Amino acid sequence: MSVSSASHSSPDSTASLTQWLNYMQQIHVSAIDMGLSRVLPVAEYLGVVQSAKDNAYVFTVAGTNGKGSTTAVIAAMTETAGYKTALYQSPHLSVFNERVRINGEMVSDETLISAFDSVERARLACELTLSFFEMTTLAALLIFAEADCDVWVLEVGLGGRLDVVNIIDPDLAIITNVSIDHVDWLGDNVEDIGREKAGILRKNIPLIYGATEMPNSVRQQIDEYQAKCYQVGQDFSYRVLDDMSWQYSNAAVTLELPRPALSLTNTATALSAVLASPLKIDVADIKQALQSVKLAGRFDYRHIEDRHWLFDVAHNEQGVAFLLMQLLPFWQQHQNAQLEKIPSVQTGTIKMLFSMLADKDIDKVVQRLTQADLPLSEWFIAEIDYPRAANTDQLIEVMTTYIDKEDISAFASLAQATKAVIAGSTNQDLIVVCGSFHTIGEALAILNL
Repeated sequence: MSVSSASHSSPDSTASLTQWLNYMQQIHVSAIDMGLSRVLPVAEYLGVVQSAKDNAYVFTVAGTNGKGSTTAVIAAMTETAGYKTALYQSPHLSVFNERVRINGEMVSDETLISAFDSVERARLACELTLSFFEMTTLAALLIFAEADCDVWVLEVGLGGRLDVVNIIDPDLAIITNVSIDHVDWLGDNVEDIGREKAGILRKNIPLIYGATEMPNSVRQQIDEYQAKCYQVGQDFSYRVLDDMSWQYSNAAVTLELPRPALSLTNTATALSAVLASPLKIDVADIKQALQSVKLAGRFDYRHIEDRHWLFDVAHNEQGVAFLLMQLLPFWQQHQNAQLEKIPSVQTGTIKMLFSMLADKDIDKVVQRLTQADLPLSEWFIAEIDYPRAANTDQLIEVMTTYIDKEDISAFASLAQATKAVIAGSTNQDLIVVCGSFHTIGEALAILNL
């Protein structure tokens, strides 16, 4: 597609970050346009492909769930070991700058604007149009190249093979897991989806696979690329020791480590990637990183407005299963802690602040949540402020298959629903916010966080 299809003028030198982001959302025919044929010429014009190849060690992380936690842990370990580390993640929760970090710090508006301007000039020179995600990803890669980062940790946005992140050849690939999601773009079965995600592989590089079940399509790609695969349950494992520690093991080492604030499955996958790389990272670096690494919206517990909150971006069946695996023991600990403080306290319940996108499998998510052995007493729902959001009628239609209608309170906005869940709960209850990145981001903004 040539540049002539875009009818919008480029922002001028006084444009703000918001103006740039709005502009980039308007210049292409669709928000998601998978394929590398348009983006590669622009990337080569900018020199980002060669820069990554010559100057950095690149970890590329694909998968259905857990990419954010996995990339965060890898970056924390390499930063702690003294490597100048670039971290690219998507989407963001509160501000766009969250997507682009160097040594743990979000880059400034000014840095992003300068990179957007450079990408726009390259795009025009190549006479091409690019999607919002392509433009913003290229800007992140340009920032990392210009900052001369030692390590790039890149989270794939969608799929793998045709995602813009895949223009960069990884030195080590990670696939966290493969399950059903994004069926309109990736396919409606794990074999098709696995084939897309395994598209990040390159000849003779290591692959870390963070799930015990692997589609045949991924195995075929491993064989084709002659990749050395390290899979959880076969080549590395982990187990909980107590509330404060866990044990990681592979064929070479067994480590007793502090428990992080993130999923142990994703942490073990990330640690396996670091250990399989040639980077010099010692056990002290690993321990220090695990004690400090955090990621907003991933089993994210906070005490706000005299209420107990848990924010989690789970938005598909596997993500909810992952959330519940952590939530069941957490709820028991929460109840025990309340009883220790006030022995006569009544048992609390779980209140859900919930919304989803219309193109996600709402039925499977709600079914998983309601089948869990948890005291879910009331659901507070609203349509989130996003073009693909499910409206409350759509949510209620699905939810009443599993939940009594009197247990569902619908509101015109998430702000109203948030106020209602605070008013309708006590400080013995736990408010769980989930269903979408956008649900979490909007709720955090409403709570001024």
